[in-house]
Amino acid sequence: MRRLFEEEFLNYLSVERGLSPNTLLAYRNDLKKLSEFSAETGKDLLSLQPDDLASFVRSLHARGLDAKSIARALVAIRGLFKFLLRDGHLKIDPSLNLESPKAWQSLPHFLTTEEVERLLSAPDTDSPLGLRDKTMLEVLYATGLRVSELVGLQCGNLNLDLGFVTVMGKGRKERAVPLGSNAVEWTRRYLSVRSRILGSRASTPPLFVNEQGQSMTRQAFWRLIVTYGEKAGIGHITPHVLRHSFATHLLENGADLRSVQMMLGHSDISTTQIYTHITNERLREIYQRFHPRA
Repeated sequence: MRRLFEEEFLNYLSVERGLSPNTLLAYRNDLKKLSEFSAETGKDLLSLQPDDLASFVRSLHARGLDAKSIARALVAIRGLFKFLLRDGHLKIDPSLNLESPKAWQSLPHFLTTEEVERLLSAPDTDSPLGLRDKTMLEVLYATGLRVSELVGLQCGNLNLDLGFVTVMGKGRKERAVPLGSNAVEWTRRYLSVRSRILGSRASTPPLFVNEQGQSMTRQAFWRLIVTYGEKAGIGHITPHVLRHSFATHLLENGADLRSVQMMLGHSDISTTQIYTHITNERLREIYQRFHPRA
């Protein structure tokens, strides 16, 4: 019965809320942890009390989960109990006053503009695959897309004449993001050799393809950016670091927060505000270094 409730909730999130497969997978894993915890306590999901859920949160701390992971798990749990309450399975929501772990927010890691240049120069553009990799890095830095959005791009998402790319983001919300002249140029160059990667296969809608003519996967691109980060002497980086760099560099150069929010596809501007903390930290560092009475 417990698993049935969870599946109904996840189906609701998929069909009615339009959450992405990656978010649903994360929620599924979080709810699995709660299911295992309730089984260990000998209680059914519907009989869990506020104290039980507080103990569950403490168990997540004990397992070494960070505040961000625990906060996401609590979003899933609160959503599940609201769902059960709405459908009449519960009379009282035990998660109602459940507090999130105190938000200590570690500032996102980002690259300097010089490091970005080194990273973008790392692929060997003399080969079709190297040109593909270079284009993916250029597009990622130019747009700040999530890695799932990048590998999910279709050829029809591009408007190179106007310099825009259309993206289907979280919650199946569509947004248009400027592409920038460098990314447009490299995309045109990549498209001119894309057929050589596909070989004799028919043209396929995915923009970025592998040697089998299939869409690049998140995992494959993740491995590529790690490789190029090491090659550029930057160290281990992830696709999200380039997204953080995109947002940070825009704000440092005078972009307004609302525009950055729209380009990143954040539904809540508070999510974007973390980048103002980064720029404030940078200003503080500059002040400490250069002001004579700092």
